Amino acid sequence: MAHRIKPTHQDKTGPVLYWTIFTLACLGVVDATYLLIYKLTNYNAMCMGSGGCHDVNFSSYSEIGGIPVSVFGIVAFLIIAAILLLEPRIKIVKENGTLAIFGISLTGVVFTAYLTWLEIYVIQAICPFCVASAVIIALIFILAIIRLIRQSAY
Repeated sequence: MAHRIKPTHQDKTGPVLYWTIFTLACLGVVDATYLLIYKLTNYNAMCMGSGGCHDVNFSSYSEIGGIPVSVFGIVAFLIIAAILLLEPRIKIVKENGTLAIFGISLTGVVFTAYLTWLEIYVIQAICPFCVASAVIIALIFILAIIRLIRQSAY
């Protein structure tokens, strides 16, 4: 019975990608939580001088079924972080976690692209914290693609 020879090349970027995505997911949770607190309190000083923040967060597009959009962001970022934390511990998560993070981040990128389009063309105001969330999910998506490609190479 032939055994597959293990490659001597060790991928040193794996942990860097892992921890970068984890850090970005944590930043995403903080950003989306900030937006949720602002939405619930309507404390305008949280906008830090940007009126666009208020216009976007209190527009008719800021909720889906009465749930603030930021809640969906918090959940998505928490799920990504949880998947990463479970990867080393649970076999099925280790085998499918990279693909799951890719799927979640792809959904997030498409959704935030739509929300950004709404900000620019419909609401005509930009929320810097929403832009930060969009950038974070886009970076996670790019890193998830890299991780997926590297995983399939091994």
